[in-house]
Amino acid sequence: MQLNHQDHELVLHFDDNFQQSLSYEFLRVYSPNEQTSAQGKAKPPVSHKKMVKLMAIEPVGKHGFRLAFDDQHSAIYPHLLLKEYAHNRNRLWHEYVQALEITGHSREAMIDIKQV
Repeated sequence: MQLNHQDHELVLHFDDNFQQSLSYEFLRVYSPNEQTSAQGKAKPPVSHKKMVKLMAIEPVGKHGFRLAFDDQHSAIYPHLLLKEYAHNRNRLWHEYVQALEITGHSREAMIDIKQV
């Protein structure tokens, strides 16, 4: 696992020599904590995370890694989930972009402009 801050990506290396890069935005919007609500229903897509930064990676024993983002969000990403994301990155990203279009949400960061 290697951070590439210049390209805003986390590079994952697997035992079978498979390697894949996942953008910080991808990891943030596909956070395990964001996929379902407390009632088990699908949530609307996470939006406005195009500029999110991955601030820290912490190993969590055999459970995986806790990823902490600059928007104060953190979650534990199990090893198998990261591998699934790596192998299905293109399909998942396409589904995410489609969900944004359908719901009218945006990837762009929200900026509050205040007149002084």
